[in-house]
Amino acid sequence: MTDTAEKLDYSKTLYLPETDFPMRAGLPQKEPELVKRWQEMNLYKKLRASAAGREKFVLHDGPPYANGNIHIGHALNKILKDVITRSFQMRGYDSNYVPGWDCHGLPIEWKIEEKYREKGKNKDEVPVNEFRQECRDFAANWISIQSVEFKRLGIEGDFDNPYTTMNFHSEARIAGELLKIARSGQLYRGSKPVMWSVVERTALAEAEVEYADVESDTIWVKFPVAEGSPELKDTHVVIWTTTPWTIPGNRAIAYSPRVAYGLYEVTAAENDFGPRPGEKLIFADALAEESFKKAKLEYTRLRDVSADDLAAITCAHPLASLGYDFKVPLLAGDHVTDDAGTGFVHTAPSHGREDFDVWTDHVRELEAKGVDTKIPFPVDDAGFYTADAPGFGPDREGGAARVMDDNGKKGDANKVVIEALIAVNNLFARGRLKHSYPHSWRSKKPVIFRNTPQWFVYMDKDLADGTTLRSRALKAIDDTRFVPAAGQNRLRAMIEQRPDWVLSRQRAWGVPICVFVDEKGEILQDEAVNARIMEAFEQEGADAWFADGARERFLGARANEGWTQVRDILDVWFDSGSTHTFTLEDRPDLKWPADVYLEGSDQHRGWFHSSLLESAATRGRAPYDTVVTHGFTMDEKGQKMSKSLGNVVSPQDVMKDAGADILRLWVMTTDYWEDQRLGKTIIQTNVDAYRKLRNTIRWMLGTLAHDEGEEIAYADLPELEKLMLHRLAEIDTLVREGYDAFEFKKIARALIDFANIELSAFYFDIRKDALYCDAPSSLRRRASLAVIRKIFECTVTWLAPMLPFTTEEAWLSLKPDAVSVHLEQFPAIPADWKNDALAEKWAKIRKVRSVVTGALEIERKDKRIGSSLEAAPVVYVSDSDLIKALEGQDFEEICITSDIRVVAGEGGTDAFRLPEVPGVAVDPTLAEGTKCARSWRVTTDVGSDPQYPDVSARDAATLRELALLGRLG
Repeated sequence: MTDTAEKLDYSKTLYLPETDFPMRAGLPQKEPELVKRWQEMNLYKKLRASAAGREKFVLHDGPPYANGNIHIGHALNKILKDVITRSFQMRGYDSNYVPGWDCHGLPIEWKIEEKYREKGKNKDEVPVNEFRQECRDFAANWISIQSVEFKRLGIEGDFDNPYTTMNFHSEARIAGELLKIARSGQLYRGSKPVMWSVVERTALAEAEVEYADVESDTIWVKFPVAEGSPELKDTHVVIWTTTPWTIPGNRAIAYSPRVAYGLYEVTAAENDFGPRPGEKLIFADALAEESFKKAKLEYTRLRDVSADDLAAITCAHPLASLGYDFKVPLLAGDHVTDDAGTGFVHTAPSHGREDFDVWTDHVRELEAKGVDTKIPFPVDDAGFYTADAPGFGPDREGGAARVMDDNGKKGDANKVVIEALIAVNNLFARGRLKHSYPHSWRSKKPVIFRNTPQWFVYMDKDLADGTTLRSRALKAIDDTRFVPAAGQNRLRAMIEQRPDWVLSRQRAWGVPICVFVDEKGEILQDEAVNARIMEAFEQEGADAWFADGARERFLGARANEGWTQVRDILDVWFDSGSTHTFTLEDRPDLKWPADVYLEGSDQHRGWFHSSLLESAATRGRAPYDTVVTHGFTMDEKGQKMSKSLGNVVSPQDVMKDAGADILRLWVMTTDYWEDQRLGKTIIQTNVDAYRKLRNTIRWMLGTLAHDEGEEIAYADLPELEKLMLHRLAEIDTLVREGYDAFEFKKIARALIDFANIELSAFYFDIRKDALYCDAPSSLRRRASLAVIRKIFECTVTWLAPMLPFTTEEAWLSLKPDAVSVHLEQFPAIPADWKNDALAEKWAKIRKVRSVVTGALEIERKDKRIGSSLEAAPVVYVSDSDLIKALEGQDFEEICITSDIRVVAGEGGTDAFRLPEVPGVAVDPTLAEGTKCARSWRVTTDVGSDPQYPDVSARDAATLRELALLGRLG
């Protein structure tokens, strides 16, 4: 051995990976540093500048509510939006994300009222604009907090200039949209049953309601027949209801001409109260037996009762003796079935939408019969009976009965009504029923249906262009792309069935319904008045409506004409439904309509819905081209997260323990279109997946430390490098199509598998010897470095929308002079990289390789070899196609062995085989020769160079080249 060889530390002659990119990510510490860096360099502004002049792609942000810390649903939502906007920005678009906040409405108002109650302060004694300012301050505080939390998730957007519904310009535009609808004749004041929260003292929209099981009183009530055919004299029509308190509001009974009815007589009674033998009652035939059984009665059927018989009947109210001395007609209704109850539907137009509809549909017929068609107001906003409920209202001894109290508890209304029915012998039976019932999603308390004067937008009024709001909205749905596609049918069904849009709320914090009306409810149409309103709102916000002297200020010379200023405020869904106007239309950095709206599946009845209606009413189409929907996050068992169950996963905790990129990776690898699951085990699974991905990136960075940036002509590349470029071309197509289709899991899965299976376990494994040990001039080594550089640039940019922190760290590690990976574009892939024939050939090579690695794994497991470099297997191949694919290949390098021999034939019976690869057998023999001290390959040419006697000829030549370059010192 020469002095030169004795002095050499061969490990220092290898091109081993070198990088400062740490194996342990330390994301909870590193990510805040990157957030700070992006803020200091104003990355948002640089993104906008870099995209100037490009085609715009706009995802319009559905506004979260400004009233608390973000939760996992916010994180899921914002991460998805961020990935979409980033992915389009990095594919040639100007993809500007403007975050927004919903600021008005009951939740904030409720919080301020709670604060008042704690101090014993009466809200009604506080000037309204003082109260509104407290609401505004509350919202502003939470916007600042949530902004920080969103940015910590890696969300990039215009957080310095977001949109808020309480911004003065926003309030002016919301008011302007209302005035447009009023001007077009779509706004009207009506009296309809709406969902009413007694607890919150306001009307609620469908989107503000959730359903929960309750146990209700149920009653079967006898309505005496007052007029009809002689055969039905002294009979009763029996109805069934789960809301006994609505009986004072009864004005009709609905039946169906499609249901078979009969006249029944009681023959025996088990109880000593209720119906007596001889009483005659009319039921749907399908429900008679069940009803009589409930009342513990025996009966006989006397005859059919036809639809004509029923149409001729007029009943008396069961509580006629208490002051309900009016006719109760029978009306045909499409909503009546014989699935439950009695086949007759108690109809109280004050308390139900279908009741209201069937009543108003028959108004002319009823008036012709001399029936008073006025709809009563039996229950007030506090849940008490009014004077329209004789015997139960203010005239009742002890005061008005109450349907529900301020805490959402059942009042005494059911009890007193049932007692009154028993007293006049018109209760057939009673019971209890557990069923689903609407609750306010804020207070979690049941709502009631009550007739109240409200402001509505017509769904079916003919408009100037021959359409209706409903027909416009349905056409817009047909013209919209839905992801997933099922969202289209869901939204369509809601629009097809929805009643007129209730716009008014009886609260204080929000944009007012800024119109004036006369005593008939007709809206003042005066452009000068409207102009003054808009100018004031633009300068002072909606508070101007509630300021002293507002009526006179806006009406001007018309102040003495008797116009009444409406004091109701707009439903907050109208606010959020109007956001497209003061963002997409009014900001030059955005465009109308939006390319995408993305929210949770509950927003089919919320933001997607209200935005569609508002835009269809004022612009004739939806404000979006695509609607993307995500599901909800459950715990690992599929249960809803709740504090009481202790299964809540907060994004703050995940970021503190693991990092935002782990949370983002979970979002990217889950089926977000459906409900997802999250918990400790799932987080750990994503930590493990992330660690493998990070290690792949880290190895590339370490290897590229030796890259001199040389470009190798495609024609000069070895086949293996061409194969990897082919895979980049394939994945590039998948990535771009996946981002277009919002199929992020498909992209994430492909990139993770590419990193783990095709890079780490295949390509990198094969090329490590060449990369570490080959000479500086080696084409194989230089080509591999050039391709790894391409792989790094592609995979890191493809991943950047998903994992912005990790990819930024990696990009700057390789390119310290770069500004940010997020200012890059996805690399353009040359067409000639796609090589299907080569891929097909290498699929065959990899089949044979899998049998070799399978055989060597057993040898390693049984400790006959320590490493695959100790082996020199004989590979028997009987498949001619496979033999042809192996021709000319350095198969020992591909299999990472020191030698290998391919023989045409079947091989011995003891040879290793894989069932899934027929025609290949492997005899795993040991390599002959000596282990090279530098590369660890076992070869017969170790010592062939006397200057380097303990290394192979290849390694000796490399050392000579390194010496000539002065790199051995």
